[in-house]
Amino acid sequence: MDIRRRPITTVPPPNAVAESPLKTQKLKFDHNHDSQTQIQPFVPLYLTNALFFGLFFSVSYFLLHRWREKIRTSTPLHVVTASETAAIVSLVASVIYLLGFFGISFVHTFSSQASSNEKLYNDDEIITKEDSRKPGPCPAALTESFITTTLPKKVIDNNIEISHSSLIEEDEEIVQLVVSGSLPSYSLESKLMDCRKAAVIRREAVQRLTGRSLKGLPVEGFDFGSILGQCCEMPIGFVQIPVGVAGPLLLDGKEYTVPMATTEGCLVASTNRGCKAIHVCGGASSVLLRDGMTRAPVVRFATAVRAAQLKFYLEDPLNFDTLALTFNKSSRFGRLQSIQPAIAGKNLYIRFRCSTGDAMGMNMVSKGVQNVLDFLQNDFPDMDVIGISGNFCSDKKAAAVNWIEGRGKSVVCEAIIKEEVVKKVLKTSVEALVELNMLKNLTGSAIAGSLGGFNAHASNIVSAIYIATGQDPAQNVESSHCITMMEAVNNGKDLHISVTMPSIEVGTVGGGTQLASQSACLNLLGVKGASKESPGSNSRLLATIVAGSVLAGELSLMSAIAAGQLVKSHMKYNRSSNHISNIVS
Repeated sequence: MDIRRRPITTVPPPNAVAESPLKTQKLKFDHNHDSQTQIQPFVPLYLTNALFFGLFFSVSYFLLHRWREKIRTSTPLHVVTASETAAIVSLVASVIYLLGFFGISFVHTFSSQASSNEKLYNDDEIITKEDSRKPGPCPAALTESFITTTLPKKVIDNNIEISHSSLIEEDEEIVQLVVSGSLPSYSLESKLMDCRKAAVIRREAVQRLTGRSLKGLPVEGFDFGSILGQCCEMPIGFVQIPVGVAGPLLLDGKEYTVPMATTEGCLVASTNRGCKAIHVCGGASSVLLRDGMTRAPVVRFATAVRAAQLKFYLEDPLNFDTLALTFNKSSRFGRLQSIQPAIAGKNLYIRFRCSTGDAMGMNMVSKGVQNVLDFLQNDFPDMDVIGISGNFCSDKKAAAVNWIEGRGKSVVCEAIIKEEVVKKVLKTSVEALVELNMLKNLTGSAIAGSLGGFNAHASNIVSAIYIATGQDPAQNVESSHCITMMEAVNNGKDLHISVTMPSIEVGTVGGGTQLASQSACLNLLGVKGASKESPGSNSRLLATIVAGSVLAGELSLMSAIAAGQLVKSHMKYNRSSNHISNIVS
């Protein structure tokens, strides 16, 4: 969404030129100097516009009048006089100018090339010529200095001081164009060909438009080119989230140091304590029960009878192989596993499930579904596709279908905690943990009408690992579906604890996983990128690590509650002494 325009009074910097659109302001560039020496428009812009508008209408009237005379006198139209030739040339020139005036993109390119031949450059070309960074759509500019001139500061609301971001003269003009609405904010990357500079200019424009300072939101030290077209649009900076580590988590005989991005105190420390308790007891074990991403389009027919005919067709095992062949054409990793149709009147919801390799797989399954819908249209031409997603999937929403049928990776993880570890490390007893789990996680959640929330705080761990490893944080909704079970074993001495998570949606390729920080966290776990030896194994391993970490977090938090230590620990670790002293004073 573009920045909304609102009236605002700004003080132009010293020696700034009059504000005008980039596409019409012609600038002179001196190649004998390292910087721009003088910027002068040849003719005032309003006179140029008036000239070409007048020229367009006058020559159009003249040519129409002449051609009408030729038709009346049966004179061939291709026979033109000198005056008519001049009029045609003038008409073409005025049309080209007016197309550029109204923002037609190919005219900008044509004008840029013509101006280059005459060594007259518009603003876009000057920015490109002066930029010595590496070529490419978004050159890596993190190691190069962008600050060349310090402009005055502006005081807003008498108490908020906003810097003009040390912009050079041409960039100050671009900021003015964005603020005035002449230049769309979303087009800065394509016009400047420098993602970092676009973020800096957009940031300054936002500050001036809102009158609010963005001091504290960093912009330096991030590769904005890495997010172009795939992670975030119209960036103005990045948010810093601290990353801690818990572990080692001993899972299936291997140790993992788990990165967790969070701003909640005690979370990493608590998970770390759970990892310690599991480690000294021999570790945890996990089983991957299912692996398949889903997408469910909704289609409509004229009658319920016709919708039921498609339902029966999809449920017929004889048709599955044909549909699977059509579906699998979309990807070498996507393989159709099942089709589950559900009817509501004359509307049919079709839940496709497929394997997706090491990708989380939403785009992959969507492409396969589109292939099947196109194929079904041949036999069911009266089928009206309402939407590629009809919420029977169900993505980023708490839904019973995910809790029962699963989505993504379905994992169960368990561990046996020795009695002495429960007492010495967790500071509680097996009996207290079993009773608390029954009354809190099971009975309490049932009374609350919880859907997939039969746990203490699974979403805490899931969210922290998701943010650290570049997963989609919104999928925490269904990925945190978890039931925590505790039972006394070995004659009541030891504790058996397990977590069952039917819909962990993770991937190790695509999306935010390719960003530098998130990629480093995946590398720490040994699951970075796609597995060449066994496609899909990295994402499956990541899912089991998530479940194992949730197991550790559940064990530690439940122990803290059973021992009555929850409030005490949060007061000690979740609030700084400085804040407490301020409150007391």
